Amino acid sequence: MQPLIVLPVLFGFSLISGMLGIGVAFAAVPLLSLFMSDLVNQVHPLSLVLNGVTALFSVFGFLHAGLVRWRKAILLCLPTTLGAPLGAVLAHYLLEIHLWLIYFIAVSYLLYEIFFAEVATDNSVQRFPLAWWLAFPISAITGMIGVGPGFLLVPVLAKCGVNFKEAAALNAVAVVPSSFAAASMHLSHAHIEAGTAALLLGCGAAGALLGSILSSRVMPTLLLKRILGVTILVVTLYKIAQLLGLL
Repeated sequence: MQPLIVLPVLFGFSLISGMLGIGVAFAAVPLLSLFMSDLVNQVHPLSLVLNGVTALFSVFGFLHAGLVRWRKAILLCLPTTLGAPLGAVLAHYLLEIHLWLIYFIAVSYLLYEIFFAEVATDNSVQRFPLAWWLAFPISAITGMIGVGPGFLLVPVLAKCGVNFKEAAALNAVAVVPSSFAAASMHLSHAHIEAGTAALLLGCGAAGALLGSILSSRVMPTLLLKRILGVTILVVTLYKIAQLLGLL
């Protein structure tokens, strides 16, 4: 599959990721792997840069809606920015099949949290420190699989009592430096065509900005959670089928 063919698909995923403040790498990893053969040296660096760019543009939308809580967001940047590069370095010492296994385990947890687990509704400030401590290992694991911490941090923040839309805004801020920090660990090994990267980044930025504006203004929380869950499930099942040689 050629890059131009996946542009509308990437735009759709970026729209969804912008709604949720999670960055698009959770979907970009299996999507880019359809036309890039090297997971660690091609897919991971580009997906992490895409993650940072889409998260950055979603911040603009959440900021306009007044959802960004800067003190918590900056605090959350510390463990995510330290953990993600560590995971990116470790990725060079693991087999590709092990990286995919970690990815599927992480996705399974996320789908459970979205569809089955009860989420705290008291918006408790006291439980934010728990999310802060969990952010480092989450960022290390997601940096290892090239997807950025966002898609796991949002449900963790919600589980710790943060309003879902505020969690998305917090996460969007925290994902930006952690994604670029993790991507920097791949730069010396990266093999990416500049024209392709520019097209993908522009498409991702436009989708994320539009998504964050829609999310903050018109989208109900429950619908956002269901959109996240269905999207991740479809992408994951597709990748499993590809790895098994069914596609």
